[in-house]
Amino acid sequence: MTVELSTVTGWAMVGCAAMPCVMTAWNLMLYRRPPLTGEPLGEQDRVDVCIPARNEAANIEACVQGVLASVEVPVRACVYDDQSADATPEILLRLAQADARVIRVPTVPLPAGWNGKQWGCERMGRASDAAWLLFTDADVRLDPRAVVAAVRFAHTSGSDLVSTFPREICGSLGEALTVPMIHFVLLGYLPMGFMRRDRRPALAAGCGQFLLVRREVWQRSGGHAAFKASMHDGIKLPRSVRMSGGRTDLFDGTDLVSCRMYRGFAQSWRGFVKNAYEGLGSIGTLLFFTIMHAVGHLLPWAIAIAALAGAAWGHALVGHAALAIVLAYLTRVMLAVRFRQPWSALALHPLGVALMTAIQWTSLWVARRGRREWKGRVAGA
Repeated sequence: MTVELSTVTGWAMVGCAAMPCVMTAWNLMLYRRPPLTGEPLGEQDRVDVCIPARNEAANIEACVQGVLASVEVPVRACVYDDQSADATPEILLRLAQADARVIRVPTVPLPAGWNGKQWGCERMGRASDAAWLLFTDADVRLDPRAVVAAVRFAHTSGSDLVSTFPREICGSLGEALTVPMIHFVLLGYLPMGFMRRDRRPALAAGCGQFLLVRREVWQRSGGHAAFKASMHDGIKLPRSVRMSGGRTDLFDGTDLVSCRMYRGFAQSWRGFVKNAYEGLGSIGTLLFFTIMHAVGHLLPWAIAIAALAGAAWGHALVGHAALAIVLAYLTRVMLAVRFRQPWSALALHPLGVALMTAIQWTSLWVARRGRREWKGRVAGA
């Protein structure tokens, strides 16, 4: 390798690793926690927590009970049973009989062209008369202060929609390699300060596990019908709100919301493949991430390993590779400490990056074939 090419390669590695490192450090200062104290909120801020449920017998009761334990704000737990084949309907009937705040929205057949989750959310949103709608998932667990804190954050930030990324619990190595990459991509590449100043839909961000939106704004933006076949309401709903003139924001709900998204590597792979490409939005963005991660997070390790094996790389190139590795691990340390991520995820960072890249390209392939699934059904079928 010539000196010139070696220098360019070295600085390219450092630059591609430094960008998400610096962005993460800056975003962690802006990704603030919501207020936990204040006056109790009244009926004018009532929240209907909307939970789409399909075969969620293992999760639905704990989720609903967490909603009902909310403090300082009136809440109802609205659940849409999406033609479950397990004990979900019986559990919901028992919960509704025990507490009038549990609302079972009537089930109707899934219309053609709809993803089941978006249809369930649409049905619950249309059935609500609350000031706020909180769309969440059955595997999400809410601290009693989570709902009121989110509403207060919406008020103080002047937002029509606020979202957070829960503390993602990983119970296996396969989950640890994939799930923490959510925060790596979010905090490493979204300029949060710019996102708050600029209302362009392209800068919108959110997580489908926790989306709190003013009901009137949700209606004005077209509801979930605006993206009825989508697999990524976490991106689509904030964008719809911004397109209708609303404001969106993110807050750090790590201490208030938790979720174990998947169980094992196979579930994690299938879960992320269904919408990873849709979250990126274009082949251009996918190529950008692929190059950034190949150059900044994988190539340095290849050079370092080759140098240890006796390859005659120049000292400068090896030094640049080492610096890129340090920057990458500094990024992951900041994220692991803030979001209580498993240290195994940090230790195996290059493998996690490689898996994330493979997931993103596989997601593109699945999307082009029209075979994305939610709870066993193909989106739009």
